[in-house]
Amino acid sequence: MTKFLPFLALAVLAVFLLILAVKVATFDLWVVVLLTLGLAGYDFFSATRKKD
Repeated sequence: MTKFLPFLALAVLAVFLLILAVKVATFDLWVVVLLTLGLAGYDFFSATRKKD
């Protein structure tokens, strides 16, 4: 359950941003969406990995 909710939140964010990027379809927006998903993915993996 520790990884399920953050993964669900990341998936919902990705779906929302991809719908927005497909509907608007400008290069600048695609760059911002990819950067946002990259940073959110990094945060997801850094926050959910095992801590020693």
